[in-house]
Amino acid sequence: MILTVTMNPAYDVTYRVERLARGRAQRVLTVEQRLGGKGINVARVLAQLGKPVRATGFADLEFGAAVAAELAADFVPALPWVRRTLVVSESGDGTATGLWEPGARVNDPRESVDRLLDRVRALLPELRGLVVSGSLPAGVADSVPADLARTALAAGVPVICDVDGPALLLAAAVPGVVLMPNSEELVRLIGPAAPDESVSALAARLRPLVDGGVKAVIATRGAAGMVAVTTSGAWAAWLGEPLSGNPTGAGDAAAAAVAAGLAAGGAPDWPEILRDAIATSAAAVVVPIAGAIDTCLRARLLPAVVVSELGASARERRT
Repeated sequence: MILTVTMNPAYDVTYRVERLARGRAQRVLTVEQRLGGKGINVARVLAQLGKPVRATGFADLEFGAAVAAELAADFVPALPWVRRTLVVSESGDGTATGLWEPGARVNDPRESVDRLLDRVRALLPELRGLVVSGSLPAGVADSVPADLARTALAAGVPVICDVDGPALLLAAAVPGVVLMPNSEELVRLIGPAAPDESVSALAARLRPLVDGGVKAVIATRGAAGMVAVTTSGAWAAWLGEPLSGNPTGAGDAAAAAVAAGLAAGGAPDWPEILRDAIATSAAAVVVPIAGAIDTCLRARLLPAVVVSELGASARERRT
């Protein structure tokens, strides 16, 4: 079983309009609302892939019960209310604009974090993977994702931390963790890139993190694909023809694919894990809501993913 942790969940609201015009009142074509948050999105994709999965984290009673009605879940009732994330999706060209609320402060942070750690510890004998995703609500220390990672790794459970800011920097100091920063998070992790940085140069900048103990860093770069630096090598992967659509949730779909690959056990087959991550994230882009993929499209895209090993003799692919 794979466990996902979402400490700052949200009601994901999607407005569809023909074209968004600033400063004007306009009619919304359709409205959708679903339970969300990065870890919950990861759990949904894992469920679509047929993987045993459970979700936990912080929520209020209503939200926690609603998640449990959809997925195997056990949330700590630590939030007074749950925020909303709003995506305005334009049907004309597929452009998506996101507005994220900050969220509420956790009730009694020390007790709430202890209860969350207890939930994770109780499940460790059953776990084949742990994914800690998303932002932290007010009151939760930046060290909590790293603490969760250490707890699981000490029990031999693979861990992915898809977090940001100080929490990402602290997670990067945990030996054995897998990090999945996007382009913005990457800047905060290793600094800005040169305008003409090659994928090999990016891999070289990521290498000190792995040399320092991180198991792998998988940089997700949108339509440009992914670059992975691991203890066994480095690779770039991309789709020959990037798809347009709603990128919200694509990173979560990629995290689900990586978690599934690591949960298989044995030495990770990183090129195949990357291939799956690219195809799965692309299959999320064409779906207008986060936390869902087009499984048929994913199967068709897998053979089209290009994976190139990076090294002294590898041909560089410019970004």
